[in-house]
Amino acid sequence: MKDKKIIAIRSVLATAVSISSISAVCQENMIEEIVTIGTRVEGRSATDSAAPIDIVSGDQFVNQGDGDLNNLLRNVVPSYNVNTQPISDAATIVRPANLRGLPPDSTLVLVNGKRRHRAAVISFLGGGLSDGAQGPDISAIPAIALKQVEVLRDGAAAQYGSDAIAGVINFQLKDAAEGSSAEVKYATTAEGDGDQQVFAANVGLPLTDSGFANVSLEFRQQDDTSRSVQRDDAAELIAAGNTEVADPAQIWGQPEVEDDIKFFINSAVELNSGAELYAFGNYASRTVDGGFYFRNPETRPGVYAWEDDDGNLYPLIADLDPSNGVDSCVGMDHADALASEECFSFQEIFPGGFTPRFGGDLEDYSMVFGLRGEMANGIGYDISASRGHNRVDYFIYNTVNATLGPNTPTEFSPGSYIQEETNFNIDLTKSMQLGEKPLFVAAGFEWREEEFEAKMGDQASWEVGPLVDQGFTVGSNGFPGFGPQVAGVFDRDNIAIYTDTELEMSDSLRLGAALRWEDFSDFGSTSNFKLSGHYIVNDVLALRSTVSTGFRAPTPGQSNITNVSTVFTDGQLVNRGTIPATNPIAMLKGGKQLQPEESESYTFGAIINLGGWDITLDYFHITVTDRITQSADQELTDAERAQLVADGITGAESLNIFRFYTNDFDTETQGIDLVGTYSLTDSTELSLAANWTETEVIDYNPETMDETRIGQLEDGLPNIRANATITHYGDSWRGLMRINYYGSYWEAHLDDGSLPIDVGDEWTLDVEAAYNFSDSLSLIAGAENLLDNYPDENPWAGVAGAEYPVTSPMGFNGALYYLRARYEF
Repeated sequence: MKDKKIIAIRSVLATAVSISSISAVCQENMIEEIVTIGTRVEGRSATDSAAPIDIVSGDQFVNQGDGDLNNLLRNVVPSYNVNTQPISDAATIVRPANLRGLPPDSTLVLVNGKRRHRAAVISFLGGGLSDGAQGPDISAIPAIALKQVEVLRDGAAAQYGSDAIAGVINFQLKDAAEGSSAEVKYATTAEGDGDQQVFAANVGLPLTDSGFANVSLEFRQQDDTSRSVQRDDAAELIAAGNTEVADPAQIWGQPEVEDDIKFFINSAVELNSGAELYAFGNYASRTVDGGFYFRNPETRPGVYAWEDDDGNLYPLIADLDPSNGVDSCVGMDHADALASEECFSFQEIFPGGFTPRFGGDLEDYSMVFGLRGEMANGIGYDISASRGHNRVDYFIYNTVNATLGPNTPTEFSPGSYIQEETNFNIDLTKSMQLGEKPLFVAAGFEWREEEFEAKMGDQASWEVGPLVDQGFTVGSNGFPGFGPQVAGVFDRDNIAIYTDTELEMSDSLRLGAALRWEDFSDFGSTSNFKLSGHYIVNDVLALRSTVSTGFRAPTPGQSNITNVSTVFTDGQLVNRGTIPATNPIAMLKGGKQLQPEESESYTFGAIINLGGWDITLDYFHITVTDRITQSADQELTDAERAQLVADGITGAESLNIFRFYTNDFDTETQGIDLVGTYSLTDSTELSLAANWTETEVIDYNPETMDETRIGQLEDGLPNIRANATITHYGDSWRGLMRINYYGSYWEAHLDDGSLPIDVGDEWTLDVEAAYNFSDSLSLIAGAENLLDNYPDENPWAGVAGAEYPVTSPMGFNGALYYLRARYEF
């Protein structure tokens, strides 16, 4: 293991050096920018910080082809990973993203330094690493609204509270009181699909004589893509003469996004007392429509077929008149049933099988109000209150509730998930002297309430129809609706008290300490600390280090959710349930009341200024114990299945396996981040960023964790990611070139450990050129993945029709070409 780690460290350094020799990134003097996270002392720069912080300007997001902020962030921050999520239930609607190899709800997201509410979506299918995670919806933020983004790559729960195990991302909104801009963007892939149209505008307005209101709007449309081949079983059906089977029967690609509207407002006004009253908020909505798995018209259990104890399949034919017994249709095949009035086969509705389409209508809004200033005694204050709301109304169509037979609708509304959060904060700061040494002290109080609601779906989506006793599946097939017993409201609240200090020991040495206590209504209290130091050795070298403990509280949704998904297991399509850990059946398998995750982390880094280069090199180590995630698959007995049916869990009669949330494993994550910037000339800027991250499962419960999950956690993301860009500014034009490197990784295809894929590393090239026709009008053309590179082909493509590994961190759409026109007023 030691040799493996040494080789990996050498690889990331070699990769970074090789990239810098070709070209490099422009991060616009990122290490000189002022930061607002990681410290509560005003005026600190990234190089002054004791923890590593990336600063990405708003222009770096706007100057890209994609319209989803998740993808834009992935392109410029190597330790940030997100993939396409083509068929993954609700994760298609709000895609889970990973910072430093940890799940999305281990990263705290702030907007203007205030906690951003999490999304209502729980990622039941998250590629192993993000299974069961409930993170925020970053894609609801329009790129044009951003002044800069700060990525704190350090544990910060002692400073900011729950979720800040992997780090903190702070989105700083534009605050100009004048000026405006508008842009139109069109993008398409080299295959001619996946078209994106984006219109965005930003305007700064004065608010009285001493304030501003900055407003941003974005409207986006995205077509779906297909990188699919025909499934083997569908091809066999066509060869046997079934002309109703679609080609391809199942589509793998990015989902369709319609009416993607994003609105943000940021405002503040200075009062006569010198205090500042501020407010900001957002509204966003979109409709996401994606694919599901193909239902074979000969073999799909519970709809077209039934299975005996030996695993043999036979046609499932319904007797529509059971008054004379249900023996009339036994032994019939589908063809005979089609000719009978009493007997029914679902081949009458879908003779070529069916592939459900699944999606959701998302609504997101928030508002933050606050008052900040400084009292006469020099104590600074910031008092704020916020409210956040995220709702997803699910839909599924081109499917059936099989127990309703010929009376089934083919479109359903399975229900809704709603997440609401309320925060109240008081933050105080004071600058003083300890002896003759400057001391900065901050302290504060926070109250937060989280509420998760599952709303009932339409009756047909969960109704137990008359054919249930004949072996047909209950609920909308693929995503059963939420019935009366499953729907409900689950909430909890917590309070927190913190203190955060920094002491200037000398001109060269600064020390920091933070302590936070929180108490939660559902599981009790937790205390965490952080120590930090920054030491300037000389004009060339400075050293920095942190050590901290942290935690992540289980969400009310994770503690109480019930869901049924259709997944692949051992090469077969089966229904899998997720039930609360406190359900008696889960408790028989080791389930218990969820407790918070706990972490210990430390970083050690160097800041080097040498020969025009500004370089930061940081090592990090994170140990997370009692990690919260979904357990491995647990098999159900007939008695357990019957109990779940009695509990009102829709579709439980057809469940073969289930999962629940658990604290039963520990991990160790370590890595190195390297960032360098260099100005070749006054008009040419150069920089690079590289990341090596490795995760190891160091302890687990074999009853709830299997080798597939361990493999996904340890190897599901590339160990090495890097990018490099060179940007040149001419009198009336600008050019950009960025090289991206994605290391090798392992995929359990379709989350099935019997379908392993070892995927090799890959390079991609992005280019952009802009010409200024006037001081106001610019035309920009560019390409992401210009050379149209794809990940390695999927050796199991015939199983479900995916041409490429579906968890590819670089995506699998190939090249994206775009044109953009920008006008500044």
